Amino acid sequence: MFGRKPLEERIADRQAKLPPPEEGKHFEHGPAKFLFVSLLVILVLAHFIGLFILMGLGLH
Repeated sequence: MFGRKPLEERIADRQAKLPPPEEGKHFEHGPAKFLFVSLLVILVLAHFIGLFILMGLGLH
């Protein structure tokens, strides 16, 4: 349409130009890595806080 390639072909061309991913590198997007690690830390802290509250109440 209008002299441009279809979206799928443009995406395929752009991905073909990318270098191969490095070994052991799973997150190519910095903010996604930050969000993932932050959520994991919050989850672990919430579980420990809940554990200590339940132990303090004697409900373990």
